[in-house]
Amino acid sequence: QVQLVESGGGLVQAGGSLRLSCAASGNIFSLNVMGWYRQVPGKQRELVASITSRGSTAYADSVKGRFTISRDGAKNTVYLQMNSLKPEDTAVYYCSLKEIRDFWGQGTQVTVSS
Repeated sequence: QVQLVESGGGLVQAGGSLRLSCAASGNIFSLNVMGWYRQVPGKQRELVASITSRGSTAYADSVKGRFTISRDGAKNTVYLQMNSLKPEDTAVYYCSLKEIRDFWGQGTQVTVSS
């Protein structure tokens, strides 16, 4: 059984920074993609950033230049450094791990006040 445990959400003023962490445990295939999605009420969950087990990254256009995704392979942990936060970044952020199966974290709230 694979588990994803997120941490690091919270309330921050516009222009501030937060760092999200997600630790994966269990029987995980070595080739995988870890990522962060976000969702606001009434809208579909959207990809924020992803990183493969080989280190290739991808970002949503709305966060390019502000967010950085990274991972510690030895710890099966993925991080999302969020800088220059905007009120429109407010959402529940979900960690994901995709291999031949898909796994999701429980979600962590990020609120950016104007």
